[in-house]
Amino acid sequence: MAIQTPRQRLANEKWAKRNEKKVGKPKTKAKDQPSKSPISKPWVIALVFLLIGGGILELVSLLL
Repeated sequence: MAIQTPRQRLANEKWAKRNEKKVGKPKTKAKDQPSKSPISKPWVIALVFLLIGGGILELVSLLL
């Protein structure tokens, strides 16, 4: 990485402040926040119900 002169450093800080006003501050991720599941709980329950229910119906049809 190239060494910055004090003039370059000031110019970079000035540009970063202007850019931050224009774009907004970056959002920081909280490390202690648990990751959110991509599928909601009701959908998981519905899928499990369908899979288990289908399996039970298949077993009943095989036995009868």
